[in-house]
Parts: sequence; structure tokens; C-alpha cells
Amino acid sequence: MAFRNSLLLAFSLGITAAFLNCASAEAAEPIRCTVIIDEDSGEPLYRQGACDQGFYPQSTFKLPLAMMGYDAGILTDAQNPRWKYQAKFGGPERVRKDVDPVIWEKDSIVWYSQEIARKLGSKAFADYIQRFGYGNRDVSGGLTEAWLMSSLKISADQQVQFIRRFLTGGLPISEHAVDMTAAVIPHFPAGDGWDIQGKTGSGWLRDKAGKVDYDRPLGWFVGWAMKDERRVIFARLLVDTKRYKGDPISFVVRDGLIREFPKLAEGF
Repeated sequence: MAFRNSLLLAFSLGITAAFLNCASAEAAEPIRCTVIIDEDSGEPLYRQGACDQGFYPQSTFKLPLAMMGYDAGILTDAQNPRWKYQAKFGGPERVRKDVDPVIWEKDSIVWYSQEIARKLGSKAFADYIQRFGYGNRDVSGGLTEAWLMSSLKISADQQVQFIRRFLTGGLPISEHAVDMTAAVIPHFPAGDGWDIQGKTGSGWLRDKAGKVDYDRPLGWFVGWAMKDERRVIFARLLVDTKRYKGDPISFVVRDGLIREFPKLAEGF
């Protein structure tokens, strides 16, 4: 009888755990943030959502990586160096081409990022992260992977403050590195005379076991916007609860902000 009761209890606990897990999964809500700050004062002009939570930077890390590359002399100008694709890099067909800094940023080529990191080396890479005060500063995920769904995390609030330091000369990099990084970041025209420059980033969250959760896609759009002589800095994040087909989630995030920006700007 005791054995039978134990089996019933174990079965009951199993059913309860399964129910709680399902309920937890169903209870998951999208995580959203949009934050816009004034470049001159650093004060928030618009802030809504979970802007203080840290997430993987993904390809928005191409912003600080460009700064490192130009400062260290690995990158020289907008068209150089132009590196040839190698079969060992892998990746989809769209990345299998020769790439220069402009193409790298516009088409978001991961292997080019990883080549810059390799040429920097682990010591210099970690040193830049520390001196930049970038996110949680954790590069334990490795020289070529730390920013890709790994150890390095940054919040939207940290993203905009980092970009402000970059634009206002507050980072320990050369003026050439500042100018060239700004020159290769893609432009996106918005309404009402705003010109937006920024970098997208896409990925997924990981579950408690460390496996990629394809039902939790993560999308970023980070950068700055100018109209006349005024410049503001923005970060938008979406962690959704559904899979995306076709364009990556970051394109949805980017296009939504560009479309909404003139209306948001009416408030500041």
C-alpha cells in the first residue's frame, strides 16, 4: 500500500510540475523597451518598458567593435581592409563574399567581426571592454563569441549612455576611430526631417538548460538621430514570445522605430 501511495504521489507531483511549467511558458510576456536621451544633457526624453534589464548585444556590438578596430589600426577607412571570405568561416550564402567596413556594418557580417576580434587578441579585447565600461563587462564567453548569446550583456539604458560617451568624446579612443565608426554606420531616413543612424541585432534567449529558445527571439535597434543641429540617442529592444519567419526580429524593431520616430519626437 505504501509503495502504491508513493507512486500516486510521484505521479501527482509530476502532473503538477508539468502544469506549472506549461502555465509559466504561457505566462511569458514580451519584453519591450524604448529609450531616447538628449545627447547634450544625457537626460531621458522618452523611456518606456524594461530598459534596465541586460540582454545579449548581438550585432549591436559591431558599434563598439568598430571603435576598437579603428582605434587599434586594424581598420583604416570605410573601404579598408577588404577581407576575402574563407570556407572555414561558415555561415549562410549572403555572408560568403569579400567584405569591407561599410559592407560589414550594412549587411551585419559576423565572420568579419570575429576576424577583428582575433586580430585584437584576448588581452586587448578585454581591456577595451573594461575601459569602455560596456554592459556587464563579462567576456568569459570567449574572444569571438562573448557578445553572441553568451556572457556579455547590456541593457537599453546602458546602450544609450555608451553611445552618448562615444558621440561626445568620452571614450578612450582616437578622434579617427570616432569619425570612422560614425561614417560606416548605416543611415535610415525618417519622417519630418530626421536622419537615423543605427545598428540592429538579432538573437534568442537561452532556457535554464542553456539551450537556445527559438520561441524567445530578441531584437535590438541602437543608434542616434539628427534633425538640423540636434542629435538624440536611442535604443529599442523587443524580446518576443513567437517565432519570426522571413526577416529577423531586429528588422521589425528597426522599421517600427523609424516609422514611429517623428511622432515620438513631437514630445521633445
